[in-house]
Amino acid sequence: MKQYDNQANRIRKEVLVRVARAFFSEELRAIDRIPIDMRPRSGESSRCCVYKDREVLKYRAMAALGFGVEDETDELTSLHEYYEKAQQRTCVKDIGLTVIDIACHACQKSRYVITDTCRGCLGRACQTNCPKDAIEIVNGRAVIDSGKCVDCGLCMKACPYNAVVRSPVPCEEICPVNAVSKDETGREIIDQEKCISCGQCTRACPFAAIQERSQMIDVLGRLKEDRPVVAMLAPSVIGQFPGNLEQIITALRRLGFDAVEEVATGADETARREAAEWKERIESGDAFMTTSCCPAYVEAVRKHIPEIGKFVSHTPSPMAISAGFVRETSPDAVTVFIGPCMAKRVEALQSSDVDYVLTFEELGAMLIAAGIDVQECEAAVIDEPAEAAGRGFAVSGGVTGAIQTQFADQENNLQPVGFDGLDKKALLQLKMAATRGCGGNFVEVMCCEGGCMSGPGVLSNPKTAARQLNALLKDS
Repeated sequence: MKQYDNQANRIRKEVLVRVARAFFSEELRAIDRIPIDMRPRSGESSRCCVYKDREVLKYRAMAALGFGVEDETDELTSLHEYYEKAQQRTCVKDIGLTVIDIACHACQKSRYVITDTCRGCLGRACQTNCPKDAIEIVNGRAVIDSGKCVDCGLCMKACPYNAVVRSPVPCEEICPVNAVSKDETGREIIDQEKCISCGQCTRACPFAAIQERSQMIDVLGRLKEDRPVVAMLAPSVIGQFPGNLEQIITALRRLGFDAVEEVATGADETARREAAEWKERIESGDAFMTTSCCPAYVEAVRKHIPEIGKFVSHTPSPMAISAGFVRETSPDAVTVFIGPCMAKRVEALQSSDVDYVLTFEELGAMLIAAGIDVQECEAAVIDEPAEAAGRGFAVSGGVTGAIQTQFADQENNLQPVGFDGLDKKALLQLKMAATRGCGGNFVEVMCCEGGCMSGPGVLSNPKTAARQLNALLKDS
């Protein structure tokens, strides 16, 4: 389960806000003071000392400027020098997640542990169920021999006192594709060849050691230029800010965006095209078709389960269709997708129609830094509001619902199946589906459990935001 509110995430958000404030203040040197101001010499430290805290904060600020630890060639390079480099950047190429190595706690390898609640009982079910004889009784207590243990977990299931617990490495545990592992020092590294950019590890790490390279400074820079900048707002924005959709649109215009488009409009078109594609495929003999709007799932198919690639829909995602609409009407515009998803940066890099991607977290930092309160903004008029079906793409089951709407007035044999969250088990099931089928003929796959509302770049509790979205859908 991702952590939506903890001290580590609050520090990351504060760094984003301070970097954005430095941009608006135009005081270049202010950015160098961020680590010092957040960890003054007389203040408390989160680690061994304020000086290590400051070093970690410097790397967080670098990530907020779009640089990873890997980009550092000289430790003496100051934050304002990175800021100047970010200002000179005309396009974004490096989008992979970065691990702040000195922030990584180098957690012990995932393992099973006997706790103090062990009674040393006569039954000794842990010992008798262990297939590798890895459990001994020492001084009346069970002890696991880590050299023999194969992490099967049978001892934990067998213990009647729940005295055996699993101690995981959170970032490794949540990664569905085993892209996160330890290096020779015990710290975590990311295998970019395996990574699908789902971003789940960024929220799972209790030390917030895994960061994304932000494009916030790039977008702020474009907003000051003469070219029109168009915000493409994902349907999952509902519930992310204290205000309604119309007020959020006004807030974006105050921030400097020339126009704001609902990506839900693109989702409406995706639903129309995907329904037609599904019908054509099934009539031509395909066993099933899977959705294609989740970029992390598409990356997972490309890198890890190519067997199912032929079943993935060819219909462009709502973001791609929305960007195409913008390009048709405003060819010279800078297009900025704003949503909860880090994997959208991968999709944007492969598209000529999407220039930048921001998360809601980054947009929130920009609004705070600019002094814009969404609740105080007047409601904008939406000339052509999206349909409820398109707005519903934000939650698991929403795509299926939109497809069903397309067939509301005609007979169909739609048999939906859903994968609400992409984990190791789901990947295996999808791999098997390529040869054995999946019990349905329309498969919706969302990498984040609950859908986009649970993306790594959200600001609000997903359940709370989903309730607000449902209320909007009733009125759409």
